[in-house]
Amino acid sequence: MPKRPYYLLLPAILLLPGVSALRGGWASITLEHLPEYAVAGKPLTLSFTVRQHGVTPLPGLKPTLEARAGGLNARAAASAGKAAGQYVVSLALPEPGDWTLTIQSGFGPTKLTLLPLRTVAADAAPPVAPTEPERGRQLFVAKGCVGCHVRAEAALAEGGEFGPSLTGKRYAADYLKRFLADPSIPDRPRSGTFVMPNLDLKQTEISALVAFLNAERHSGQD
Repeated sequence: MPKRPYYLLLPAILLLPGVSALRGGWASITLEHLPEYAVAGKPLTLSFTVRQHGVTPLPGLKPTLEARAGGLNARAAASAGKAAGQYVVSLALPEPGDWTLTIQSGFGPTKLTLLPLRTVAADAAPPVAPTEPERGRQLFVAKGCVGCHVRAEAALAEGGEFGPSLTGKRYAADYLKRFLADPSIPDRPRSGTFVMPNLDLKQTEISALVAFLNAERHSGQD
């Protein structure tokens, strides 16, 4: 029996269905660089892109960054970046701890809540680096994948339903790496009008995302 092409093993992964075109208020947020940790009292600078329907960059917005840890809260307004739809925000987290960061896009209800970011004291040693699958889990949220797909292993109570559910699924690693590097490859899967935009992912980010998507599930996970 002839081997099936890799793209057939990846049915409609990371695609946006045509129905999303009817939802003018829907957008996604993609963080350009996800820091592994922050240092209390030092500015944390994040840049991100807001895309309508996950595809078209949206300029002219007024996004904000909100941070919370326990009873502490901090907030900062973002400014326009160099590219259309790109924004930059800087905020100093006042105390060490695990901070939850939420980017409010300024485009309807669209927001992105990152997985908790470890923040250490200025004189403390850096925390232990996450494993590659754990880093991939963090990136799955930060890169906006969660805006289109449900993935229970991301340990979030939210997830978009514009693309197929990715919970518990695994894919051909070689093809997945090529697809994440260039979603316009000739043999890409198609569904509806929109496809995943090229997020300019670094190879290290791609490797981490593939490790997360193809990781064995631990007992006790839903």
